[in-house]
Amino acid sequence: MPDEVKPNVNEAPTHDAQLAAENIAAGEEKAPTVDFEADYAAAQQFSVSEIDRTGEGAKAAAAATAPKLEVPKPEETRLETQPTGNPDDYADMAKDVAGSRTEGVASIDDDLVQKALEKGQAKN
Repeated sequence: MPDEVKPNVNEAPTHDAQLAAENIAAGEEKAPTVDFEADYAAAQQFSVSEIDRTGEGAKAAAAATAPKLEVPKPEETRLETQPTGNPDDYADMAKDVAGSRTEGVASIDDDLVQKALEKGQAKN
């Protein structure tokens, strides 16, 4: 069922649309009609291509999306550590890790806190 377009001169986005709306309102031009059902049916015809209506569409899609290069399978590598049985090795490693906890830390005393508080005060 076609619907008649009723243009509003005040809502026309362009000058050409405004002129067309004025001409339709004056009766100089016929208002266009729109058949939504017919347009929708026509759009459905175009939504599926001819090749997709056959089995060739699936083959063409598979060929278009097929990888061009072969990806090798990852190889699993195993890392085995040999036990040394020497406790000095572990003590050296523990010293390296423990030393990182205190890096960049200074000793903080009451004088340092007082200086920080003084620097944070607004100057009069």
